[in-house]
Amino acid sequence: MTPDEFRADGHALIDWIATYLEGVEQFRVQPDIEPGALRAALPVEPPTTPEPFAAVFADFESTILPAITHWQHPGFFAFFPSNSSYPSILGELLIAGLGVNGMSWVTSPAATELETHLLDWMAELLDLPDAFRSTSERGGGVIQATASEATLTSILAARWRATGGAVNHEGAAAAVPLVAYATAQAHSSIEKGLRIAGIGSEHVRWIETDEAFAMRPEALLAAIEADRAAGLTPFWVCASTGTTSSTAFDPVRAIGEIARANGLWLHVDGAMSGIAALAPEFRWMNDGMELADSYCTNPHKWMGVNFDCDLFWTADRVALLGALSILPEYLRSKAAETGSAIDYRDWGIPLGRRFRALKLWFVLRCTGVAAIQEMLRSHVAMAQELASWVADDDRFEIVAPHPMSLVCLRLKDSDAANDRLIERANATGTVLFTRTVLGGRVALRFSIGARLTERRHVEAGWRLLHDLASS
Repeated sequence: MTPDEFRADGHALIDWIATYLEGVEQFRVQPDIEPGALRAALPVEPPTTPEPFAAVFADFESTILPAITHWQHPGFFAFFPSNSSYPSILGELLIAGLGVNGMSWVTSPAATELETHLLDWMAELLDLPDAFRSTSERGGGVIQATASEATLTSILAARWRATGGAVNHEGAAAAVPLVAYATAQAHSSIEKGLRIAGIGSEHVRWIETDEAFAMRPEALLAAIEADRAAGLTPFWVCASTGTTSSTAFDPVRAIGEIARANGLWLHVDGAMSGIAALAPEFRWMNDGMELADSYCTNPHKWMGVNFDCDLFWTADRVALLGALSILPEYLRSKAAETGSAIDYRDWGIPLGRRFRALKLWFVLRCTGVAAIQEMLRSHVAMAQELASWVADDDRFEIVAPHPMSLVCLRLKDSDAANDRLIERANATGTVLFTRTVLGGRVALRFSIGARLTERRHVEAGWRLLHDLASS
């Protein structure tokens, strides 16, 4: 592809993306295809000669596009959102064009310093504790790929601190068995991260929850005391501010006080809901955050920053660097040796790092915080109105608190009937819902958060459920 061809094809592609996003509502949210159908339509052998981009893109439209689940569709009420926006898309294009690997300050000073600055900006905008700022004595922030990666990073830092750094040399033999704590409502990445860090399932305690599916602090304390009495070492606890199943909020302050008193690392997972703190009226969720050792939230869910972009802060970068810093000869530099600059390769799992700060910068500047706040408020308002409609229909019930933009509901019927309702609704292609199990019962998750979703889409989704229940 020549530069001129790149210009022409690039202009055409941007036109296509704009047309796609403005007209995404015309597509089925989820494709109606069988597993393996796409692969069966692709050539068996790879190409050996170049083809025109126009031919490749024509195949995309005829073969790939019909197999896509449209996450930007206004009827996408599944999982949690993964929003895009025009400024972020342009940021992604520029990131790709620059081809920067920001693994250290030397490899791209702009990538490092813009990231540091933006993490401080976001800490201010979200009203997070000063201990998370890069200007604090021991804290700072970094962009990770996902909350799963952020969680694992926090576990590794906590493991280093709990073993006094010995884990780096002695591995699993560095201490008596470490024990971690969370609730069964916490994201599955919690257990995966612990497994990767060598914390087996026998040393993970799933703490009892209350009627709102939030952790019971007294149960946490009892579990910690029992483990200490058994000669084990409690080292890490995760509090969720907005769980995946129901957006339950664990009591961070109470959990944090227990963690501080017992020497545990407290990681707070605010992957979805944490971004809502951009609006002052939702900052109640930050109560007790000054007791956290680390925190993460995802602009790529609810802020219009394209996937992937997780913001991770720690109040103890000494433990983070202790766990993850390795300096081979080929990465040495004056900036690294003098400590005058941050090398973000030491702040996460991978060595290579994309220039993700650029798309976050584009969104903040081109969209503006006020517009993002308005989107967040509108989604929460839609969810509250939806909840009022559900409450007025005696065939349905709401099965969990709904302080944000997720409403968990179910028919007052069998689990099988609720599974059928979800399947029939999704089969229409106009909406996509996901299921969960709360209190031992199947529930439908009505998650509102796509950038293009308007009240009429929520109303249509509820009307569909209402009509299906009637039929």
